[in-house]
Amino acid sequence: MTIVEVKDKRLGKAFLEVPRILYRNDPTWICPFDKEIDSIFDPKTNVYFQHGEATRWVLYDAERKLIGRVAAFIDRNTSHKQDQPTGGMGFFECIHKQEAAELLFDTAREWLKERGMEAMDGPINFGETDKYWGLLVDGFTHPSYEIAYNPPYYQELFESYGFQTYFKQEGFHLDVTQPLPPRFERIAQRVAQNPDYEFRHFEW
Repeated sequence: MTIVEVKDKRLGKAFLEVPRILYRNDPTWICPFDKEIDSIFDPKTNVYFQHGEATRWVLYDAERKLIGRVAAFIDRNTSHKQDQPTGGMGFFECIHKQEAAELLFDTAREWLKERGMEAMDGPINFGETDKYWGLLVDGFTHPSYEIAYNPPYYQELFESYGFQTYFKQEGFHLDVTQPLPPRFERIAQRVAQNPDYEFRHFEW
């Protein structure tokens, strides 16, 4: 296996291609817009570069086929607020092979270590915490856009490497094509009748 740091447009495209390869037979996965992912790693568009740094890698097998990717980043506004200086790892994608996952994790960890970090959180985003954040371990249903989605075997890859759960998140889904539950109607009526609230249509 060969791991290569993303330093040009060709490798940037390879980074985007990895999940398309891994999820090509998974109808549940939602492919994010390329421009959106690229913008996270562009100092011109991501303000987190003003107080941090980030890089990416892609992983090839012996036949030069893409089999994984990972990113590492440091937000110096938050990295020293933990018990240990802590960097981030995210955008992890990998085939079901522990050896491949460990090479990706090791590479991210070494990059962070070289920059003074003593711990690695992940998978997280180099930016806002409301997207591309967390590892899905239960409820592998159709996700919302930008919400964490991954194969069930990722939990094994992470835990076998030594990752532990420090923070849990819950996701919820509401089918807006179906009528709202009666309790929603009751709540809405109660709020609408409250004189402390005023509702008006927004006008452009």
